[in-house]
Formats: sequence, structure tokens, C-alpha cells
Amino acid sequence: MLGIIGGIHGLERIGTRVATAFLRYLVSRLSWDESLKWQLERIRIFIVPMVNPIGTLNFTRSNGNGVDLMRNAPLTSATSTWMLGGQSYSSKLPWYRGNPEQTFEGMEVESKTLIQHVRKQLARSRHAITLDLHSGFGLQDQIWFPYAKSKDYFPQLPEIYSLKTLLDRVHPHHIYRFEPQSKNYTTHGDLWDYLHETDLAQNPSRIFLPLTLEMGSWNWVKKNPIQLLSFLGAFNPIKPHRMKRTLRRHLPLFDHLIRSLVSEQAWSIPGPERAEIEQKARAEWQSPVDPS
Repeated sequence: MLGIIGGIHGLERIGTRVATAFLRYLVSRLSWDESLKWQLERIRIFIVPMVNPIGTLNFTRSNGNGVDLMRNAPLTSATSTWMLGGQSYSSKLPWYRGNPEQTFEGMEVESKTLIQHVRKQLARSRHAITLDLHSGFGLQDQIWFPYAKSKDYFPQLPEIYSLKTLLDRVHPHHIYRFEPQSKNYTTHGDLWDYLHETDLAQNPSRIFLPLTLEMGSWNWVKKNPIQLLSFLGAFNPIKPHRMKRTLRRHLPLFDHLIRSLVSEQAWSIPGPERAEIEQKARAEWQSPVDPS
């Protein structure tokens, strides 16, 4: 299963545009590309272009209740980055967590709907990858994986490392920095941390790799500083040629993820090899040593 998700933050409209461009790309191939039909007989693809329509309509990062949906899950970080990692003071301030009860039922409707949909898709999958599309941070496009809540190592770190080395081998000149989100900042209430943690508890044999594509919007601003005068300028390419470039530049990554799921044996790790691969991953990403 491959899931592509966009529009969790209403200001980051480029994620919705990229997700929609990928959907159009797939549909345009279905009328003639027998290889794509063959792939779709082996894996499922679901695309959610816009999780937060009210935020998009209102030109806000948060939803209609002032809640940052990526800080809304019932998870508390011991090392969260102050304010940026989520705050419970006021919905008038950015990164408001909402969810005072800290339960699934207390979450925002958009968060719950996304979680329920992903769980429904996961129920039919042995191997699953989701890619959540964001912008607004950094000069380089980055692929992040959990955790966001802490610097602890991810339970499926060997598979992440194997997937990353496969990408490096097949696309040696790719544009992405691939690393844990926690190397940049930590947060409360990350939806993907919560989804993975709850799924792993119920289905320990499933490989579920929730990834985030953080498009480096500071690079767009660096090349066109005047776009900071726009509500959307800090998060989206404004110049038409940069928009077109962004809509096409990630298609090789999406194709690679499809092929990786069809050929899951290329990055699935047999039991005896997991410890060795995990040590390589920890060395690359400086993950902490398991205290056990």
C-alpha cells in the first residue's frame, strides 16, 4: 500500500498541488501503460489531496478551530521543541494542540478521519508506506521518518535504512536529505507517530513506514524574497516556472516508492540480518543505543 497525503496545513497548498499532479499522472497512464496496470494489481495506492479544507479556505495553517492537526494526536513528547513542538495555551497562537482530553475521541474531526482512513487501508497490507507532503522548512527537500516525538530509534529502522539505501543506489543523484524528523525538531502529538505506535502494538509483523516529504520552501523565498509579502509566499512556489518544476520533480520518487512496494523483497530485512542493518542505520543517523 502506498498513501500520498497533502493539505494537512492550510497554508501549505503545494502539497495538495503535488498530490493532485501525481493523481493526474497515474490516470493519464492507465489508458495505455500496461506496466502500471500490472503494478496496481499488486499494490493499492490511495491519495488524499486535502486533509484540512477549512484551513485552506481561511489561509491558515490550523483548521477551523485553530488547531494544528500535526500536533493533535494524544502523544506527549518529553523533549518537544518549545512552542514549535506544540502548545496548549491558546488557539490564537501558532502550533496549538487542541485535544485537552488527550484521547482519540478528543481529536479534531480531520485528524480522526485521516487516521481511520489510513487504518482501513493498513488492514489489508503487509507492507505499507505513506508520504505526507509539507512545505515551509529548510533550503533542501527532505524525507523525514519517525520519530517526531523523541530522538529514540524507530522500531522499523532497518527497513527505513534499507529503503533509503535502495533509493541511493537506484537514484544516486536524487535531491533529498533522508533522516529522522527529530534531527530537525521534536513535537507533541504527531499523527504519524501515533498511527505507527498504535498499529505496531496491534500488528507487530506489519511493516508500516510513514514518511514525510518536507519541500524546502526557503529556497523559493531565497530566489524570490518579494513573495514573503504574500500569505502563501513562505510555503509555496509563486513563480509559474517554479510551480511547474515542483509539480514534476517528485514524480521519480513516487514511481520509486511504487516499484519498491511491488518488489518489497528488495528492502525487507530477514530476521538474522536486522541487527547488522540496524547498527549501520544508527551509525548514519546517530540513533541512541537501546538501553536494554
